[in-house]
Amino acid sequence: MACLGIKLCIHRLGVFKLPSFTSSTNCMLLLLHFASNQMESSSLFLLLVFLLLSLIADLSVQAFTGTYGINYGRIADNIPPPESVVTLLKAAKIKNIRIYDASHDVLQAFKGSGIEIIVGLGNEYLKDISVWEDHAMNWVKENVQPFLPGTKIRGIAVGNEVLGSTDPELWEVLPKAVKNVYDAVNQLHLANTIEVSSPHSEAVFANSFPPSACVFKETLLPYMKPLLQFFSEIGSPFYINAYPFLAYMSDPEHIDINYALFQPNPGIYDSKTNLHYDNMFDAQVDAAYAALEKAGFGKTEVIVSETGWASKGDANEAGATAKNARTYNYHLRKRLAKKKGTPYRPKIPVRAYIFALFNENLKPGPTSERNFGLFKADGSISYDIGFTGLVPSSASSSLMGPGDGGWFKPSNMLVLATCAAVAPLALTS
Repeated sequence: MACLGIKLCIHRLGVFKLPSFTSSTNCMLLLLHFASNQMESSSLFLLLVFLLLSLIADLSVQAFTGTYGINYGRIADNIPPPESVVTLLKAAKIKNIRIYDASHDVLQAFKGSGIEIIVGLGNEYLKDISVWEDHAMNWVKENVQPFLPGTKIRGIAVGNEVLGSTDPELWEVLPKAVKNVYDAVNQLHLANTIEVSSPHSEAVFANSFPPSACVFKETLLPYMKPLLQFFSEIGSPFYINAYPFLAYMSDPEHIDINYALFQPNPGIYDSKTNLHYDNMFDAQVDAAYAALEKAGFGKTEVIVSETGWASKGDANEAGATAKNARTYNYHLRKRLAKKKGTPYRPKIPVRAYIFALFNENLKPGPTSERNFGLFKADGSISYDIGFTGLVPSSASSSLMGPGDGGWFKPSNMLVLATCAAVAPLALTS
């Protein structure tokens, strides 16, 4: 709308041959050019300034409502269908999710739900899409555009933890793949709606303690800097997968588990910034801010794309218990609900996607990988952090309810969700 206003306004100034522009960034640049030449016309100048301010407000696509989201992984053969997941999320009042692909079944099921989704473009597509711009366009046309606007797709995550991987070939193609996906989004006039990003693991950092000392690995800078520059130009944040659980598990002898779990502890003091940290989550977020600042991108926002705690693990996976998982996720939820910043960025509310929605029984690797879910496969809660499961926590899949579909038939789940919402009213009336 603001871009249309700019065209009309400039048209009134007698300029009829306008360059083609579609994104807010290009609109703003054109507006600045004409505003600088029209200061003598006070009314038109004020209108241009108003439109400029409108564009600045719209320049960064917000793919996240509020501060709390969740990752909806589906490497399992026993979790409920997407239609039931919608009911579960709405009952829990979770408004933001990330998926690791662009499943048409999921996107169709979420139509009309109002839940905002970041879809994933897998690492296996990056080399192809980095070379062929038309393939990026085809991917967006097939996996994003047909579901809009009914399904609220708000972002595309291009790859996952690419620069933290051990594949230099993927490092090289990531910046170009990201650009081609964004160009496709932009050409389809979706750039003001769809955010393009790429999440990273903690492996992109050379060190992260204390937070102010954090820097990106030198070997990654030739790929990280162009990526950050492009994200800066299009207004995308820096997504980081931050896991105090993994940090504690790697060094339980020297890391206070209370510091990792938001429990009372002495904390750490960063002598360079004179800041005190009483939990590792905040320290990990600020470490990312420090690394960005050293790389020249101090104004880039950090969003946590994954964080969580395993409720079960192997003998060598320290801290992987249901009690610790409950403690971490309960206090993290409370911390995010306060919508406050970190010690180093106190004015920027921290936003995070929890990993994960369900335990995923087919994930490879150690036992912990299959036990990050806030909910069990049958829809009951893994532990109590304030959410209500769609079946009692003691229920098993063999006691799910009437019919072959159990309680996961959409009609039954809607009744359960409605009852859960009405019960408190009945108790207080």
